[in-house]
Parts: sequence; structure tokens; C-alpha cells
Amino acid sequence: MRRYAFIDVQNTESTAQQFCGFSIDWKKLYDYLHDERWSCDKIFYYTGIETGDDALASEFENLTKQHGCVVRAKPVFLFKRKGKTVHINCIKCQEENVSVVEMGYDRKANCDVELTIDVLENTTAEPEVELLIFTGDGDFEPLIRKVADIAKKVYIISNTKKFEVAGFIKTRFSSKLKKLLEDREDKVFFINVDNLKNRIKRDLP
Repeated sequence: MRRYAFIDVQNTESTAQQFCGFSIDWKKLYDYLHDERWSCDKIFYYTGIETGDDALASEFENLTKQHGCVVRAKPVFLFKRKGKTVHINCIKCQEENVSVVEMGYDRKANCDVELTIDVLENTTAEPEVELLIFTGDGDFEPLIRKVADIAKKVYIISNTKKFEVAGFIKTRFSSKLKKLLEDREDKVFFINVDNLKNRIKRDLP
């Protein structure tokens, strides 16, 4: 049995930090996937690296050179969020004042295309392979639905916790993926990344 792992680093890291309370050690994750239960033949990482983040760049460089992982890395870009228009009436004169509140920036390094191509190429080249896909991003639902018809099994590794923040429900796991798990329970399975915490968490300095 051949197994391949595809790791959406940004999505998986933010899920672990925000919903499970730990940061991931990517070398420990490699050890877990390669040497233990799963014995993955190929492990792919998809990540953004900010300029000047030499520690993270070195971490993924070592995974490539010393352990043979495939790392698809892109520089991180800052994208300005659209400002929020706020209308406030003056208490004294009731005159309406309009102002724009700056909403900050998002950091983006989209590797979705690279992950999609690698999954398709490796699945069609070796039908009956097992796939482990680390993401909660619903953009990958069509991809996973398609390869579920080819691969023997597909595992989605993420977390389904929900929190209410200012009246909004916050989650890192897409409803599209949840529906996919229901539709293809014969082929697509869920693994809670929180259950891996003791094996893959980064040690505090």
C-alpha cells in the first residue's frame, strides 16, 4: 500500500493554533507520517514564507534536503482588507458622520494550484493509493470528490470546532468538506488534528 500526504501548511497551522492551542513542528509531522503508522512514500508541504523568516525557511529546506520531502514554497504577500464604512449620528445635532475604519491586512501565499496538480498527478499515476490531505479549506472539495473515485481511501486532517465571536460562528472546517464526508463515507474519512497534538506539537523554547 502506497500513501501520499499533502499538507496545506497555512490552513493546518492556523487550525492547530486557533482551535487546538498548539503550534506544529513540521519535522515531527514528517516523522509521524513517514516512520510510524502511515509510512507515507511521499510527503508534500505547501507554504508561504515571509521575507526575513530565516528560521521557517531553514526548517523546510532541511525537510527537503535531509528527508526528501517536496516543499512548494511561495513568498507571502500582504493584501489590504476593504475598509468598513461606519455611520454615526451626533448625539447633539443628530447630523450623520461617515467614516471608514481600516480593517488591516491579510497575509496570502496561495499554493492551491500546486497542491491540486500534485494530488491529481500522483493519484492518476497510481490508482488505489491512499491520500492524506491536511486542510479544512472548502476550495479543495471538488478535488477530493474527484480523487475519491480513483484512490482507495482519502483522509482529511483538520478540526471541526466552532466558536461564536461577536455573533458570528467561526470555524476552520468547510461545510463543503463536511457534506463530502457524509456523501462519500465509503471512501473519505476524517482525522482530528487535535488527536495528533502530542505527536506533532512544537516544543516551547
